[in-house]
Amino acid sequence: MEWDHEGLSIRRQCELMGLNRSTLYYRGVGESEENLRLMRLLDAQYLRCPFYGSRRMTVWLSSQKEEVNRKHVQRLMRLMGLEAIYPKPRLSAGNKEHKIYPYLLRNVEITRPNQVWATDITYVGLAQGFMYLVAILDWYSRYVLSWRLSNSLEESFCIEALEEALAWQCPEIFNSDQGGQFTSKGFTSRLEDRGVAISMDGRGRVFDNIFIERLWRTVKYEDIYLKDYETVPELRRGLGDYFTFYCYERPHQSLGDRTPWEVYREVLTARERKQRETNCHSRESEGKRGS
Repeated sequence: MEWDHEGLSIRRQCELMGLNRSTLYYRGVGESEENLRLMRLLDAQYLRCPFYGSRRMTVWLSSQKEEVNRKHVQRLMRLMGLEAIYPKPRLSAGNKEHKIYPYLLRNVEITRPNQVWATDITYVGLAQGFMYLVAILDWYSRYVLSWRLSNSLEESFCIEALEEALAWQCPEIFNSDQGGQFTSKGFTSRLEDRGVAISMDGRGRVFDNIFIERLWRTVKYEDIYLKDYETVPELRRGLGDYFTFYCYERPHQSLGDRTPWEVYREVLTARERKQRETNCHSRESEGKRGS
């Protein structure tokens, strides 16, 4: 990032890098090194056992010779946005003032790209802090349409990711959980304005959004845990490289050993395919020059 660039404003540089402006001014979030270490352990164990709540997580940490009480684990899990996945007798909204939409995908066969998109947020640990990552995924092809990083759970970075995806394609159904970022009027209105049917998971039902949960597991085990990023610019640059690899080079067995892009591009015109490939490589180059 060049603060005194003559030709590009800070806002424009952020747009070219796919960066939320609030993230540009990121500073350490104030958690101790010990808490950050525990949060990384919780994150990894949650990927293996998403049905673990604070009680089981506390027991598991104790089995790993970690001295921690349940209240401490509860606070860290809330901070990370982790909640045990299991059927609950009542559904509750992330924000009581927001409208909750019904789940539309029960018994629906997904047969084509742009039939269903999905989104979710995950925690990403750094050496001296942490960030939140949101992505929008095409269910059929597993193609990642857009992603953003933020140092807070405000809705703006989710809206930015949605606007980027909608700028060139549009799904029939958009699925998310009931988090306040996705139930907000600012988010849902953009979908409604495009005539997209909105679908929301029942809380605690991981299989309602299973493909993006698998994406998080893949991203973390194949990139984040291996690279152990220390700074936000390193994380952003690394994720940009990984998502390019994931979409354009990594074959998926479930897709007949094709890449997500090879499957997704079947619904696009030649002009749209060329535009997307050009934009992808352009953003990658800008990100590397600006970091």
